[in-house]
Parts: sequence; C-alpha cells; structure tokens
Amino acid sequence: MTASFVYDAVRTPFGRAGGALSGVRPDDLAAVVLRAIVERAGLDPARIDDVILGDANQAGEDNRNVARMSALLAGFPTSVTGTTVNRLCASSVEAVVQGSRAIEAGDAEIVLAGGVESMSRAPFVMEKSAKAWPAVGNQTLWNTAIGWRMVNPGLPAHWTISNGASAEKIARERGISREDQDSFAVRSHRLAAQAWAEGVYADEVVQVPGAELRRDEGIRDDTSVPRLAALRALFAADGSVTAGNSSPINDGASAVLIGAEGALDAEPLARIAARAAHGVDPDDFPIAPIEAANKALARAGRTWADVDVVELNEAFASQALACVQGWPELDPEKVNRHGGALAIGHPLGASGGRIIGHAAHELALRGGGVAVAAICIGVGQGLAVVLER
Repeated sequence: MTASFVYDAVRTPFGRAGGALSGVRPDDLAAVVLRAIVERAGLDPARIDDVILGDANQAGEDNRNVARMSALLAGFPTSVTGTTVNRLCASSVEAVVQGSRAIEAGDAEIVLAGGVESMSRAPFVMEKSAKAWPAVGNQTLWNTAIGWRMVNPGLPAHWTISNGASAEKIARERGISREDQDSFAVRSHRLAAQAWAEGVYADEVVQVPGAELRRDEGIRDDTSVPRLAALRALFAADGSVTAGNSSPINDGASAVLIGAEGALDAEPLARIAARAAHGVDPDDFPIAPIEAANKALARAGRTWADVDVVELNEAFASQALACVQGWPELDPEKVNRHGGALAIGHPLGASGGRIIGHAAHELALRGGGVAVAAICIGVGQGLAVVLER
C-alpha cells in the first residue's frame, strides 16, 4: 500500500448563525473552498479522482449529494465524481479518512475531501403521513440545524438527551467546575484572536465573495470569566453548561487536498499516519475522542509523549476538558494553541476539515512533528487522525 499525504487545506472564515455567511447556500460555500484549493495547487481539476464532502444535515439546499453539486458549481469537469458522507460532527474527518484509504488502497491518486454546513439555512421539516389521505391534525415542526429529531421510541430515553445535557452530565461526573469551563472558553477566544492578529490563519482561510469577513465571526475579544459567569445554565437549573462555554451555531466550509506520494509537484504538509473511531453510550459522546485518539496513536506506533500538536474540536468546554483529563500524559498547553471551536465556531460538517487542515499547516510551520486531530460525535462516537511530518 502507498502512503497518503495532505498537500494543502483551506477553509472559509466561520460565520455566526444569521451572520455574514447566512445568505450563502451551502453548495456555494463548498464550491468556494473546492475552487480555491485547486487554484492554489495549480491542479488540473480533471485529475481529481473523487470529491468527498462531509455534511451533517442534508435536509435543505445541501440535499442530493452536496459534494457532487459543489464540484459542478466549482467548475470541475463532469468527469470528476463526488460523494457526501455523514458522521455528524466528524463528517469532514470521515471524508478525509475515506479519501486517504482510497489513496492507500490504490483506488485513487488525488482526492479532495472536506465538508460544509450552513446551520443558518438548515430548514424546518415535518414528518409525512403514511396515509394517502391523512385526517386533519397537528404536526410537529422540527429544526434541522442541530440535535435529535424524529427520535425512534425504541431507543432508551436516557440515550436521547440533548447534546448539552450530555455535556452537563460529563461535567458533573468528571468534576469539571463552571469556573474551569468558563476559563477554558476565555482561553479559546484569547488564543483565536491572537492567532488572527498574528497572521496564523492567513494561509488557511479563503474569503467567500460578497460575504468577506476579517476573521471568524464568533471570536469575542472582550469575553472574560466574570462576563461568562453572569450567563445562566441552559440544561439544568443548577448546571454549569452555558451559551458562553458551548460552541455556537455556525456556517462554513473546509477542503483538504489529499494525494499519494509524488502526486503533486508541491511538498506535502503532512502524512496521514493513522485513523481510528471509537463508540460509547450516546449520552457519553463527549468522552469518545479519548479512546479514538489512543487507538490512532497506537496504530501509528506513537505515544502521547511523541505528540507536538493537538487539534481537539471544542463542542463544549466540559467535553474538551474531559478529553484532556483522559490523556494524562499530554501537556494541556499543546491543545488548540490557536483557539478552538468555542471561539472559531463549529459548522458541523466543516469542523473536521478545519482541525485536520490546521494541524497539517502547523506541522509544516514547525518543520516536523506529530499531530492528533480528534473530534466528538453526537450519538456516542469519536474519530481521530494522526498526522506526521
């Protein structure tokens, strides 16, 4: 088997719900990053063997295989195929995983992976009656932006609690205080703002024409622990999970250019060394990345002592802190040095491409090392990728 490499990675700035990117369709958002990454590489798009995009919703304008639609909108030849994958929050990590496997198996030489989500434009939906002529009655309207909907009654009720309630449960079980969570959230905003100011993201972010942003829209320079302490708990009367220590609702897209060794003239950013998934009870989903990352490191023949960079998606501060607790050998300062999703945002289908892409760029800037990109997934899964340079 051949090896697979990350040659480049880009993303849009992440917009807030109802913000600057809310007027842009998700297929158009994805087309922006697909077009940009091909132009940056000087790559003839006809050479692309497949486009694999993650998308957690697929209930609105991102329906009917948004990867294929976006490739067509990007101006790629119709010979370039596309497929859309869904592993909820880890959808674009899954896209990278599948693309790298195709390359390592010899089924492809160049794959464009990534993901997209417009949570602003996620539609409201309702169930369709099984009867041809249903009796007049009330219908439930479901918001498809995030969370459980149309839950199968066969699932245990304690599994199908909200993601926020799961984050609250983990905070209580792991002894993670409100102050710990708020402090971690402030750190995320501070580091993200500093990274943008220092130009860290300059080579990773491409603008959406007509909806330009100077940086990720959710970053708050003026946030502080006292400010966050004034927010009310959302999921329990005596709880600790708030809007301030949870990731926001966002819009954005990401793309990762993956290829075999020598597939492009450019030097790769990093090699994809290993991948792993792990499952837990659905209500314990915040801690699933712990074992996913441990498995991936073991498959790469590495330990936490070898790791230089960690990109851990911050769905909730309690979730991120629980994962860091679960890796006692890891220096916490190596985690999300340039901020995380609490500040940058978490457009579900695009977040995995962001963390893998930033980890790869970081290894290139460092001149080498080992990186772990890990992410929690609703309904009780975790996914991780190890990169080396």
